[in-house]
This record gives sequence, structure tokens and C-alpha cells, in this order.
Amino acid sequence: MYDNPISPELLCERPQDAPLVDALIARAFGPGRFVKAAERLRENNRPDLDLSFVAWTDGKAVGCVRLWPVTIGETPALLLGPFAVDGAHRSQGLGAALITRACEAAAEAGHALIVLVGDVDYFGPLGFSIARDVVMPGPVDQRRVLVRALKAGAGDELMGVVARLPSRGEPILGA
Repeated sequence: MYDNPISPELLCERPQDAPLVDALIARAFGPGRFVKAAERLRENNRPDLDLSFVAWTDGKAVGCVRLWPVTIGETPALLLGPFAVDGAHRSQGLGAALITRACEAAAEAGHALIVLVGDVDYFGPLGFSIARDVVMPGPVDQRRVLVRALKAGAGDELMGVVARLPSRGEPILGA
């Protein structure tokens, strides 16, 4: 899939990788990422580091993908994003390789669903489809809300608002 002759090593993100990953994401998206609806689901949330990956080449982080715990209505799910690839490694399949690896890890860990906001042209070949009855908080083009079922039937009759999971001891809003 990745067509650079020097394939990066994809490893689970470690706590000490956070500054490198954050810098990679900042270079890829700039400050505009903070106004995106998906960012509301990442605020006061933590990525699942066992399901989030960093691509390494020669000791340098050249790509990353994160998965975050969320719910869709009352159904547990994971939010994919952001994912970022260093400019020198773009358009070579590394983003797709990172997303595929994260989805595989999530399935292996027993998760059933992944949701994201993105282009179906890019994510469709990676197993994602438009989630017609799934609503993201904030203004989002509904055609960009995508879901991938990791277990047969997990996406059947899926509906509801995507919300972050409350931290331990934090009240559930609306409860």
C-alpha cells in the first residue's frame, strides 16, 4: 500500500510521543483545526494510545492517527482523527496505511464502530460509508459524517448524536 521504498514503522503512540504528534498535526492542519466540530469531541478527552499510531522513519515521526472514545447515541464507538502525514511522505499511501492499522487494532480490541468526518472518496475504499442517521455536534456537512462497522451488523440501525465519553467522576450531560 505504502509505495515509498523505505516503509515507516507503525508503532502505538506513547505518552512521550505527544509533543511530536501534536507538532505533526499542527503542521498539517494549522490553528484552523480548533474550530472543527470533531475537535469538540477531543476536548477534555484522551486518545486511546493502544489504538493510535505513529509512523517512524529514521527516528522521526512522519505520520500519525488517533482514535478517541465516543458514543453514538448510547452505542460505544471510536472517533478517528486527526490523522496527519509529513509533507515529504504524502501521496504515497501512508495515511491509508495508518488508518488501516488503527482500524485493525480497534477490531482486535473488540470495538465495533469507528466514526469520522471526512471525504467519502478517500475513506470509502478504507471501509467507511456515509452515516445518514449519525449527527456530529456543531455544524458539519452530513455527507462527510462517515462510519465503519468493525463487527457484522454493528452499523445497522445506528443513529444518534456523537458525544465524548465523560471522564470518571464527571457528570453525564443531560442525565
